[in-house]
Amino acid sequence: MREAPGVDNVSPKDRFVTVYGRKPVLEALADDGLSVDKVVLADSARGPAAREILDAARARGVQVQRASAQRVKVLAGNGKQDQGVLADVVAPRMRTLVSALGDRRPPASVLLLDGITTPANVGMILRTATAAGLEGIVVPRKGVATIDPLVVKASAGVAFTAPVLRCYTADEAAGLLRDAGYTLIAMDAGARNTVFTADFPAKVAFVLGSETSGITDGVRPLINRWVSIPMSGGVESLNVASAAAVLCFELVRRSRPGSR
Repeated sequence: MREAPGVDNVSPKDRFVTVYGRKPVLEALADDGLSVDKVVLADSARGPAAREILDAARARGVQVQRASAQRVKVLAGNGKQDQGVLADVVAPRMRTLVSALGDRRPPASVLLLDGITTPANVGMILRTATAAGLEGIVVPRKGVATIDPLVVKASAGVAFTAPVLRCYTADEAAGLLRDAGYTLIAMDAGARNTVFTADFPAKVAFVLGSETSGITDGVRPLINRWVSIPMSGGVESLNVASAAAVLCFELVRRSRPGSR
């Protein structure tokens, strides 16, 4: 059932990053900098591998729940690679977009991921945007790669602590942001204004679309402005994660004293 737009429908995926597979779970349990809420282990999991996970969880004081192998597959969302175990890692800066917009001081500049399904790109964008100090990265639960071990690996672990804002779809997020007074800006190679010359308002959401299909049909009508990244040497465009890096650090440059 589709969630009602604008309603703060909190999912477990709005609080935790779920990692699955024996090695990622053991790595999470071994990292004292991470808070692991629980481990879910398949009933059929036995032997040395299961014992190692149980011992690691016990050493950290982490609850282990037993469930059917099918239930673990459903919770992990990846039946081919879960290996019968998952862990929910607390993501301290993850919350819903509705909650963030309701703050007394909502985030000023945010990224909205729209249709980006490659885990490596999502992970690199999370790492770059966090490093650049952005206050919010909107990662919809539908239509964008799930924050899973592949995304965590691509982010070099930053996905656990990135300021992720959750919602159901990108078009729902775009509507919420427009209603909250944000200007929505997206990239297009043909745009006259560039990321280096355009004026950005105080409250702005930068929409990043997929490399293959760009901004989705549900979000496109809500875009207020378009900007480009100047290209030379016959190169038409950048990888979306690379484009995000250019944008994010242009925002850093503008925030420095003495910049225009």
